Amino acid sequence: MADSGFAEPEAKRQRGGRSQRRDMRLQGGQASKRPYIVRNLPTYDILSDESLSRIEATADRILAEIGIELRDDAEALRLYREAGAEVTDISADVWNVKFPPGMLREILKTAPAEFTQHARNPANNVRIGGKNVVFAPSYGSPFVMDLDRGRRYGTIEDFRNFVKLAQSSPWLHHSGGTVCEPTDVPVNKRHLDMVYSHIRYSDRAFLGSITAAERAADSVEMARILFGAGFVDQNCVVMGNFNTTSPLVLDGVTTAGIRTYAEANQGSIHLPFLLGGAVAPLTTAGMVAQGLAESMASCALTQLVRPGAPAILASFFSSMSLRSGSPTFGTPEPAIGSLAMGQLARRLNLPLRCAGNFSTSKLPDGQAMQQSMMSMMSAVQGGANYVLHSAGFLDGLLSMSYEKLVMDTDMCGALHAYLDGMEVNEDTLAFDALAELGPGQHLFSTQHTLRHYETAYWDSAMDDNQPWETWDEQGGIDSARRANSRWKKLLQEFEAPPLDEGIDEALQDFIARRKDAVPDMWY
Repeated sequence: MADSGFAEPEAKRQRGGRSQRRDMRLQGGQASKRPYIVRNLPTYDILSDESLSRIEATADRILAEIGIELRDDAEALRLYREAGAEVTDISADVWNVKFPPGMLREILKTAPAEFTQHARNPANNVRIGGKNVVFAPSYGSPFVMDLDRGRRYGTIEDFRNFVKLAQSSPWLHHSGGTVCEPTDVPVNKRHLDMVYSHIRYSDRAFLGSITAAERAADSVEMARILFGAGFVDQNCVVMGNFNTTSPLVLDGVTTAGIRTYAEANQGSIHLPFLLGGAVAPLTTAGMVAQGLAESMASCALTQLVRPGAPAILASFFSSMSLRSGSPTFGTPEPAIGSLAMGQLARRLNLPLRCAGNFSTSKLPDGQAMQQSMMSMMSAVQGGANYVLHSAGFLDGLLSMSYEKLVMDTDMCGALHAYLDGMEVNEDTLAFDALAELGPGQHLFSTQHTLRHYETAYWDSAMDDNQPWETWDEQGGIDSARRANSRWKKLLQEFEAPPLDEGIDEALQDFIARRKDAVPDMWY
C-alpha cells in the first residue's frame, strides 16, 4: 500500500512505550501518543508444524469436498469460476463452489502482510499486520446499558457517546464501527449517521457499513469526501467487517459488500462467527479448520476483485452451554482456538483479527472481567493484529456497557505495558540502585528510583489500591460505580477534534441528499 503525506514518520510512531505512557499521564489528553502497539513479546505458539498442517489439510478438504454455498451474487460466482473453482448449480441463484487444494492460498499471495489504515489525524494512522496490535471498541450490540438506566435499545445519542468515550481513551487506537445499533434512526439511513459520528467525534481510523452494497458504497464515498478521491484510491482509509454465514455459506449481501470495498482498494475483515455444536464442530480443532476455510474463501474474493486490496483473516470462536444451548464467551476452548489461528495466519502471511474482551455476564462484575481477560489474553498472546470488541462487550454481545467500556480500556492500558516486554540494559538491571545505600536500606531515595518513579509501572485510572480503612471511609465504592463516575466525567469534559468546515459541510450535504432520495425503512 502506498503511503503519502498523511503518514507520520516511522521513528515517531515507534517511540519508547514507557515515555509515551508518562506523557499520557502528565497531559491527560484525549488522544493516544502511541497510535498502535508494536509488540515486544513473542507470540505463544501452541501447535506443532504437524498439527498445523493437519488443520490446513482439513480446511482444504472442506473447501474441495464439501465446498462453500454462494447465494445471490453472479459476479462473485464468475470471479471464483474463472480463478479455477468448480461450480454446481443448486437453484437459480444458489451455487456450490468447490476450491481445489492450494487454490485459495495461491490467490491470497497478493494480499498485503501489513498495511496502513489512515486516520484523518495522521498521528493516529494504524499499521495492521506483523508485530502491530490495534485495539478497537466493541461492535454490533442492539442494546446498551449503564448503572443508572439499565438495559435499553441503543440510540444515535448512545452511539455518539461511545465514539466520544473511545476517542477519550489513550489505550484504544481505532474508532471501531457499529459500536451499538442506533435503533431510533431508520435501518436504511443509520449508516450515514454512524459513519459521520466517527468522522466528527473522532480523528482515528474507523470501519464503514457492510449491511448492503449501497451502504458500503456510501461509506467509501464519505471517506473520499474526507480524504480526497485520489488518496483513497491509493490508500486504505476505511474498512468493512464481514461475517460469513456459517456453516459454509457466503450470501450475496456479504460478497457484494466485500467487492465494493475491494474495488475501492479499501480494507475488509473476513469473520466466521462460529458457535461450537451449532454452526461448527464442538471440538476446537474442527472449529478452527472450518473457520480457516471460511475466512480464506472470503478473503480470496478481495484479491480476485483487486489484487493487493487489504484483507484480514479473522475468527470469532464461541463455545456453548450444553445444558441450555446458550452461547458462552470468555471460556478456555475458544481462547485456545484463537492461539491456533495466530499460527495459521502467520503461515498464510496475513493480518489477523480474533478474540476481544468477551463476556456473557449481564453486569460489569467479576464474571465479566474474568471472562474478558481469558479471551483478551488469547488475542494478544496469539498475535492478533486487529482486536475488535476490546471495550464494552457484555451480555454475549447483545449489550454495549458504558461502565464495562471504561473498565476494559483500563485493561487495554495494562496490556500496552505487558506487550512492551522487558528491556534489559545497564540502567534497567539497576545494580547502582542496590549499591548506592547498601544492604538493609530502602530504595525510595536512590537516584535510580528518582529517575524511574514516573515511568516504571503502568498506573491504572480505575483500580483502588488504598488501604481498606481509607477505602471504607470514602464510601466503599466498587469498580462498577467508579466506572460509572468516570464515563460521565469523560463525556462532560469531551471536546471533539477539529474538522475542516468545508469537509463537514460536504459530508452533511451528502448525507442529506442520500436520506432524501429514499423513504425510511425500519426493518
